[in-house]
Amino acid sequence: MDIILLQDVPKLGQKDDLVQVKNGYGRNFLIPKGYAIAATPSAKKMHAENLKQRAHKEEKIKAQASELAEKMTGLKLVIGAKTSSSGKIFGSINTIQIAEALKEKGFETDRKNILLPEDQIKEIGNYKAVIKLHREVKAEIDLEIIAE
Repeated sequence: MDIILLQDVPKLGQKDDLVQVKNGYGRNFLIPKGYAIAATPSAKKMHAENLKQRAHKEEKIKAQASELAEKMTGLKLVIGAKTSSSGKIFGSINTIQIAEALKEKGFETDRKNILLPEDQIKEIGNYKAVIKLHREVKAEIDLEIIAE
């Protein structure tokens, strides 16, 4: 079943993507929840026209995201955490703490757009995180987790 996404769906696609899913997933979950519409021929035509009209705005947004990505490259965040004597963190470092550290540096990002190598960081060390600024623009930052 072909559908047009009305909003971002994790691990499926971004808003306005034309994707193919299994019939049950589309009919029973995505369409009733308002995440997508069926990709009928008339819906595809309307979608193509909307994309043409929105192309100019998208270029401007993409340019801003690229500029922000250039500023973020080479950024190194140092995050402190309470640890045991063996270097294990009590709890974990997650995307919320990384988003707060970025906010302190002057970069406002949503925690949902931060991708970690694992879901959570549980040991002291150096890590890399990827920040999705636009569907085509990503920035990679270095994280250093230290003991407090």
